[in-house]
Amino acid sequence: MDMKVTQEWTRICLVEDIPPLGSRVLERESGNVAIFRTAQDKVFALLDHCPHKGGSLSLGIVHGESVTCPLHAWNIDLASGQARAPDEGCARHFPVRVDADGSIYLGLN
Repeated sequence: MDMKVTQEWTRICLVEDIPPLGSRVLERESGNVAIFRTAQDKVFALLDHCPHKGGSLSLGIVHGESVTCPLHAWNIDLASGQARAPDEGCARHFPVRVDADGSIYLGLN
């Protein structure tokens, strides 16, 4: 029996609703999700919780395709959630889809 899990997409906002090099927070009981926009309009989503001491990544500085945690300056890769060396740890990342009209959808399941 072939069991496929299909991604359910939740519309969040438009790309233009997030400032370049900024973020927006989706509040959820299971943990807030930070949605980031790079200078090149790429969009990424991570659990809004640094793997080091739980700092709010949405308050960090976005640069390139990374965010720097505001608490202890850990650099987190936006695509994978992985801390950049020499730091170790990973923030959960969520699949992101951006439609032609600029609508951002997250895979939250």
